[in-house]
Amino acid sequence: MFSEAELLAVFRALSNPTRRQMLVWLKDPMSFPGQEPEDVEIGVCVTDIQQRVGLGQSTTSQYLAMLRQAGLVVATRRGKWTYYRRDEANIARLLETLRDVF
Repeated sequence: MFSEAELLAVFRALSNPTRRQMLVWLKDPMSFPGQEPEDVEIGVCVTDIQQRVGLGQSTTSQYLAMLRQAGLVVATRRGKWTYYRRDEANIARLLETLRDVF
């Protein structure tokens, strides 16, 4: 069950339509150009996310960091690249908490 502070972080992260859209896009990592099936497990490179969202690198990284801090995505570092994927287990736990609370 999510704590009140965790729920607040989730609601803050999801209050922005662009961050919500990023989370939706990450549901289908293969929709990103150049994404290979073996990459799905690690996630989508922040550069590919940035290109799709059309924001600067700094803003894109800040948005993804907020989603990560809320427990909605997981970041994996490979060399100088960072990859993001949805944290499906934590999203399921969030949905369970919302069902229980509301």
